[in-house]
Amino acid sequence: MRVLIKGGRVIDPANKIDEVMDILVEGTAIARLAKNIKAEADKTIDARDKMVLPGLVDMHVHLREPGREDKETVSSGSRAALAGGVTSVLAMPNTEPAMDSAEHLKILKEAIQKGAQANCFICAAITKGRGGEELSDIAGLKRCGAVAISDDGASVDSDKLMSEALKQARKAGLPVIAHSEDKRLSCNGQVNLGFTSTRLGLRGISAASEYKRVARDIGLAEKTGCRIHIAHVSCKESVELIAKARKKGLKVTCETCPHYFTFSEEAVLGYDTNFKMNPPLRGRDDVAAIRKALADGTIDAIASDHAPHTENEKDIEFERAEFGVIGLETELGAAIAELIGNGLLDWSALAAKMSLNPSRILGINKGTLSVGADADIIIIDAEKEWRVSKENFLSKSKNSAFIGSRLKGRVEYTLCLGKVHRWNS
Repeated sequence: MRVLIKGGRVIDPANKIDEVMDILVEGTAIARLAKNIKAEADKTIDARDKMVLPGLVDMHVHLREPGREDKETVSSGSRAALAGGVTSVLAMPNTEPAMDSAEHLKILKEAIQKGAQANCFICAAITKGRGGEELSDIAGLKRCGAVAISDDGASVDSDKLMSEALKQARKAGLPVIAHSEDKRLSCNGQVNLGFTSTRLGLRGISAASEYKRVARDIGLAEKTGCRIHIAHVSCKESVELIAKARKKGLKVTCETCPHYFTFSEEAVLGYDTNFKMNPPLRGRDDVAAIRKALADGTIDAIASDHAPHTENEKDIEFERAEFGVIGLETELGAAIAELIGNGLLDWSALAAKMSLNPSRILGINKGTLSVGADADIIIIDAEKEWRVSKENFLSKSKNSAFIGSRLKGRVEYTLCLGKVHRWNS
């Protein structure tokens, strides 16, 4: 099938493109990128006054399959991703069973082959069962198709084991994604430690539980000469440690999530469990630090940490509710509203953080509109404002922190490997 996208403002940071152009897609790949393309096409899309970007690459997504298909499936999650402009997702390993063996990866690969509507990549577990006691066969997991390793949801407490994981991952050519949390310091907390936790009468999660483990993980990466990626950065001290590591020339990358640059800990004052996530929402100074780090380049990537839960797991007492929120369908709108709308990022920087940089960190061939590249393309009405409604989510779960929020920028078309998906705005 030939698709011609006409007259959109094309943003491609990989090729330093920001101008009005046409794109011709043939089959699954981009065939031409130029002004005023004249060619026959099976479908022509009028993209005048619209933004045209590489499909987003979300490097932190919990698809819940296998094991918790009541929360999400590969099919429902990937459909939600496409609606949010996300054409590639990294499926995290905290499934049931965990992605710690060739046998378990086979289950997920079969689900992807059967039901995926977007590109789904697999993040395997660092340790068996994500238990932090024994390393998985990291080289074997790479051979089975994993593109990264992580024990996300848990940190590898043993310095010796984490060092060995970093060395084996380097040998296998896999990035290590660190969930940096010292649970001896987070102490089964529920919200950020401070005035808000005291006011609510809830046990607090200290920033130290994150940044001290970030310091440990960066230190191990330095000693071993390996690269490391820090997931879901939420506090100013973590940002400072990562910036210092960069200045020393260490191979450290990191991500944050839309909820950390949009909401502060005050959002939980109403005991709304849709604001309960781990790490928790932090103070206003932390929000400011995250936003500054996105603007100055300290934070490389924006990821959703899409974490679906059923109503039975969320619509209960705060202390008993699960941590986590969905985000595939709101991350772009939140980023446009909060980062572009407030002048913190331009469109090229946003496309880099949500598409190009995650692709490069993971070593996958995505995030660009180069001729010959996969035809993963999104067309956005950048001025369209919309209110987030629980009823409109395509995800099986509805636990969003953005319900009721007004966001900006609506995806009108998503092309994934050349297949066109049209969304009602």
